[in-house]
Amino acid sequence: MMIHHIGKNNSILNKFIAEIRDVSIQKDSLRFRRNIERIGEVLGYELSKFVRYNSKSIITPLGIKNIPLPANKIVICSILRAGLPLHQGLLNYFDDSENAFISAYRHHPNQDNNFEIKVEYFAAPSLKGKTLLLADPMLATGQSLVAVYEAIKKQRVIDDIHIVAIIASTEGIDFIKSHFPEHTHLWIAAIDDELDSKGYIVPGLGDAGDLAFGSKL
Repeated sequence: MMIHHIGKNNSILNKFIAEIRDVSIQKDSLRFRRNIERIGEVLGYELSKFVRYNSKSIITPLGIKNIPLPANKIVICSILRAGLPLHQGLLNYFDDSENAFISAYRHHPNQDNNFEIKVEYFAAPSLKGKTLLLADPMLATGQSLVAVYEAIKKQRVIDDIHIVAIIASTEGIDFIKSHFPEHTHLWIAAIDDELDSKGYIVPGLGDAGDLAFGSKL
């Protein structure tokens, strides 16, 4: 797996990451969603450097200019519901992409810290010969991403895959390395070292879905 840790170098990305972590700023859900979207744009821009390009002749009012343009057929797939603002950020830059959506949530059968991942909804176009961008803001244990990947594989042929996340744990990254193809790219804004007893990233930012869309039962 190729890991692209974009946040390790100082840029305006730092400001967006700081704001989504800040407990006082998190109270503004509109701002939280917009920052997630902006981070998606930054990650999308960096990812765009790793797709194929073909030269195309563009007619201007005064002549013709050959410009390299992205050649990959891209499908953006977000994990509901937290992935929606990140999805929009990627779509802002890859605006001619096709779109897919998949649900995944933690199910606690014994009402304790142990959980399993439930995947219950998937809608997507064909992925054959295309580049899949799998978007999920938080890469904690990595179990959700692996469960989603396995569910997609049962229904679609995946030729090329990029994972786009905002905050990951080192444990989660290590986990997905052994479950995704070697040529997979991971685009990540920030990496934290710890997971708590419930499998949440520390210091992380909390529950991205709740912060973006409100608490759930």
